[in-house]
Amino acid sequence: MDEVNVVVAHSERATLRVGDVFLKVDSDQARIDVEVEAMALVPVPTPEVLWRKPSVLAIAAVPGTALGRLGEPSTASPAAWAAAGAAVRKLHEAPLPPWSGRRRRDPDELAAELDGECELLVANGVLPADLVARNRRVAEAAIRPWTPVFAHGDLQVEHVFVDGDEVTGIIDWSEAGPGDALFDLATLTIGHEAHLGDVIAGYGTGVDPDTIRAWWSLRSLLGVRWLVEHGFDAFAPGCEVDVLKSRM
Repeated sequence: MDEVNVVVAHSERATLRVGDVFLKVDSDQARIDVEVEAMALVPVPTPEVLWRKPSVLAIAAVPGTALGRLGEPSTASPAAWAAAGAAVRKLHEAPLPPWSGRRRRDPDELAAELDGECELLVANGVLPADLVARNRRVAEAAIRPWTPVFAHGDLQVEHVFVDGDEVTGIIDWSEAGPGDALFDLATLTIGHEAHLGDVIAGYGTGVDPDTIRAWWSLRSLLGVRWLVEHGFDAFAPGCEVDVLKSRM
C-alpha cells in the first residue's frame, strides 16, 4: 500500500498524497467548488478531477516536476520558465470567470490592509522597522488600478509542473478568479528573480518589472505573520524575509 504523505496542513485546509492521488480537505466548501469550476474553464493543463464530496476533492497527480520551490534554486531551464510565462499569458487572455474572486480588492482597501500589517509586524517585533518601512515604500507601486484578468490567484512556483521545456500542469486553483495579472507573475517569480526575464519573455508585452518587484514586497509583508502563525518558516533562506531584505 502506498504511504500517506502530508503535503500541507494547517487549520484551514490540508492536502494528502496517496500514490498518484491527492486528497484536498478544505474547511471552506466554496474553495473546492471554485477549484473544480476553474479547472474546467481554463485553457491550460490541469489535474484530472477523480471525485469530490463535501469538503474533500480527489485529483490525479500531473506528470513532470515542479518548476521550482521557494528557498531553493530552480533546476528548470530558461525555456521551461518561458513556457510557464506563455501558459500564464494564455490563462490571462481567457474570458473572465463568472464569480467575483477572493483577491479583488480596491487600491484603498489594499493600502489600508498593508498599513495595518506593517504596524503589527513592527509592534510585535516580527521584523525591524527599517526593513518594513523600506519595503512599504517599494510596495506602493503595486497598489494601483488594474484591469482584471482570469487569474490563478496563488500561482506559486510549486504549482507549475514541467517536463523538459513543456508545462504539463498547473495545480491548486482554489483562489482563481478575476485578478491582477502582475500579482500572478509576481507570485510565480518571488524568490526566483533570476528567472523573471525568462517569464516575461514567454508572457510577452504589457509587463512592468518594477510593479512585479513591488508585488514581491507587498506579498511578503502581508504574508510573513500569517506564515509564522500557521507553522511555516518565512525566515528560511530564500523565503519571504530574505525577499524583503533583498529590497534593501
